[in-house]
Amino acid sequence: MATLFDKFLVAVGLTALIHAAYSAAQHRAYLRLTEKDFTTLPSDVLIQTLTGLVIACYGIVRVVGRFKEIRPIADLEGRTWDSMSTHVAFYNLNHRGKLFMADAD
Repeated sequence: MATLFDKFLVAVGLTALIHAAYSAAQHRAYLRLTEKDFTTLPSDVLIQTLTGLVIACYGIVRVVGRFKEIRPIADLEGRTWDSMSTHVAFYNLNHRGKLFMADAD
């Protein structure tokens, strides 16, 4: 179950990523104004991006909760053989037996 702290981590991580993207755009605009060549982003923007990504990923994994197993047999372990062959999509409830029951009323 996701706690308020986990949701707060997601919000902080996403906010840090948005701020890092804004900082990168501002840096590019600054380089255009000063007519300098773009080599790399400043280290503080890179650190903020990586930190925001790690915090957001950790918070999202905590909010999502328990993951299902990848093994396909994991979903079938708790079911009986009789319940595996039932397909609700193949039930036909509009059949001619309704006509026989309508006469009995």
